[in-house]
Amino acid sequence: MPKPFPKEFRRDVIAVARQGDQSIAQVAKSFGISESCLQRWLKIADRDDGLTAKTSSTAGSSASVDLEAENRELRKRAKQLEQENEILRRATAYFARDVPPKMMYPLVQDLAADKIPVAVTCRVLGFSKQAFYKWQANPVSQRDWDDAHLINAAIDIHHDDPEFGYRFIADELADQGLRASRNRVNRLCTSQRLWSVHSRKRGLSRKPGPPVHDDLVRRDFTAQAPNQLWLTDITEHPTAEGKLYLCAIKDASSKRIVGYSIDARMTSELAVNALRNAIALRGQVAAIMHSDRGSQFRSHAYVRALREAQLRGSMGRVGACADNAAMESFFSLLQKNVLDRQRWTTREQLRLAIVVWIEKTYHRRRRQDALGRMTPIEFETLTQAAHAA
Repeated sequence: MPKPFPKEFRRDVIAVARQGDQSIAQVAKSFGISESCLQRWLKIADRDDGLTAKTSSTAGSSASVDLEAENRELRKRAKQLEQENEILRRATAYFARDVPPKMMYPLVQDLAADKIPVAVTCRVLGFSKQAFYKWQANPVSQRDWDDAHLINAAIDIHHDDPEFGYRFIADELADQGLRASRNRVNRLCTSQRLWSVHSRKRGLSRKPGPPVHDDLVRRDFTAQAPNQLWLTDITEHPTAEGKLYLCAIKDASSKRIVGYSIDARMTSELAVNALRNAIALRGQVAAIMHSDRGSQFRSHAYVRALREAQLRGSMGRVGACADNAAMESFFSLLQKNVLDRQRWTTREQLRLAIVVWIEKTYHRRRRQDALGRMTPIEFETLTQAAHAA
């Protein structure tokens, strides 16, 4: 039976082991004892010195600290989940309004005002903090600024000429000194839904624009004297070079064409030029100007020209050709006597044929039953003489 180690030896070994400078294996090897023996001595010494309760208390305290740290981590994670849910909820409203991605940057500012960190918002929405701070330093880039000016100019052009598509708008912008490619103008016009009234987009339904004037005629195309009621409309005819457009103004009393304009493009300027020609021929009159609800006659430029000439505007209904039947009858005569008689090679050739037929045949040779078998020129001459008498 082995002899027990002296108490003093055991006390010294335990003191060295408790210093912690060396491991249990190293201390046991240094003193020539086994590791299990040294561990048993330390356990007995801790129990005799009352260190077991202290160790338990320390362990309990450590467990309490670990539990509190875990609780803090759980609360932090719960708060982060709440923030992410709020970010996604607010971002859903932005996506529902078709806002471009860069316009989500104001959402980051709103959420930051509600104590949601920018880093969390950027991580959830999928862009970097650097991109947000760069936008915050310069919210409106030079490209956006230029696009805004182009959009304003395009809207003004389209209001004056609703039949203009992005190609014509690009040409008008170039005339105004604003340089932009057709692709860029097309992108901006599409974003603002600025389309030509003649274009047809699949999946898009267009309703006719609202009338800018009331219907003052009510299909009553009679007038007691010249310059009381004028009728106007636009017609077109193809040539080998392309279409040619005619806007004519007819006096309801004498049936005379008091003004007309012919051009290769059907714009509001076509209607405005016809009106100015009529004013130049007739002077300032207090007449009613009746038309259909075409975009040219609803344009800002035409309405402004009517106001400057002090004429009262009148407008029929959509799709009701009888509301402007007297003007349609003149275009029917023109179609039969000029437009459909041959194939026209050039616009200039058709233009001269229209002008000659109106001035020579219609005004001075073609007698009308409604005028007592007189021509428009003869009827106006007699009417003016009667009024003078």
